[in-house]
Amino acid sequence: MEIGEERLNALKELEGIIGYRFSQIEWLHQALIHKSYAYETNSLKKINNEVLEFLGDAVLNLAIGHLLFQRFPEVQEGTLSLIRSYLVKKSSLASLSQGLQLERYLLLGKSRRKDREKGRTSLLANTYEALIGAIFLDSNFDQVSMIIRQHFEPYLPAEFIPERMNNPKTLLQIYSQQIYRESPQYQVYHESGMNHERRFKASVSINGEVRGWGWGRNKKEAEEEAAKEALRNLNME
Repeated sequence: MEIGEERLNALKELEGIIGYRFSQIEWLHQALIHKSYAYETNSLKKINNEVLEFLGDAVLNLAIGHLLFQRFPEVQEGTLSLIRSYLVKKSSLASLSQGLQLERYLLLGKSRRKDREKGRTSLLANTYEALIGAIFLDSNFDQVSMIIRQHFEPYLPAEFIPERMNNPKTLLQIYSQQIYRESPQYQVYHESGMNHERRFKASVSINGEVRGWGWGRNKKEAEEEAAKEALRNLNME
């Protein structure tokens, strides 16, 4: 794959931003070729970044999963899955892509440039995945994992600690925010028994739908039980 001098200089500039020097810079070049550009050129091979995007998605999920397992070994599997999903969702990857200025170096076709804002989040996220695929092919899993760790370090806040993340209400909160961009709503429906034997019944709703019920000796316990049932219903426990 021939790369012009101007393009080569730009890619070397980007290497400094990414924090990785390619042995075969052609991989970086391919990672930044959108299919719209490939199909508007005279290239017979129509080389673009879609295959690298596919590979990068798989590498990214494995690397982030490994990172979370190492950092939070006592956290439940369902919680780790949700944290990973949050970290690798399109908007998160798009933010990383913007931080690395990948869009400046991305080759787009004329039609796609005219409608740049349409699906921009997916475009940026896919470009980051392609970059990860390119680094993996140019190096190995350990090397690309180190780069991913550097990129994602700012997105691993201190509150991701085992004791809190194993709490069913916290886990349900992450799920609800991730999927619906809103917090679960709890409501106490019933109290029974004498003062020293009072029992509380609570429900939890997500996106206007009741997802779980729970009983407890106090409101907190009832809400936690409701969250547990909601997680079971969502197959997340």
